[in-house]
Amino acid sequence: MAKRRHKVFLDSNVILSGLLSDKGSPRIILDILSLNLPILSGATGQYNIMEIERNLEKKMPGVLPVYRKYLPVINLEIVPLPSSDEVKRLSKYISGKDAPVLASAISCKADYLVTGDKKDFNKPGLKSRYGFQILSPSEFVQDVLPEILRSVK
Repeated sequence: MAKRRHKVFLDSNVILSGLLSDKGSPRIILDILSLNLPILSGATGQYNIMEIERNLEKKMPGVLPVYRKYLPVINLEIVPLPSSDEVKRLSKYISGKDAPVLASAISCKADYLVTGDKKDFNKPGLKSRYGFQILSPSEFVQDVLPEILRSVK
């Protein structure tokens, strides 16, 4: 029987943190995804990519070449921008700046949304409404990743 492939959607802050530090949970997640394991895939949204690039251009333009070189190595599915109607609909449940992230995670059928801003996504009923877990990078690495990796045996 084929093993189930788990999809982890990464928020912008997780990707940036993982790229800018060689330690910590965000970096572990990026490194694991770069292994292209058959039981784990990564995704992020075009919205997130635009946010990352905008922040790097403004605050650390010298890092952009490294980012552009490393991004393909992570093997992330890039989810197209959600429709404005979808963002508007989700803005009833979450802040406008986070609605495109939520829409992208829903669109790609993520199993996990990993974000460093978990409090922004911790709204009543949000977790049960969309069928994926919303986790911090450390929660994903400590609680979920070991279970996923055990299934490789």
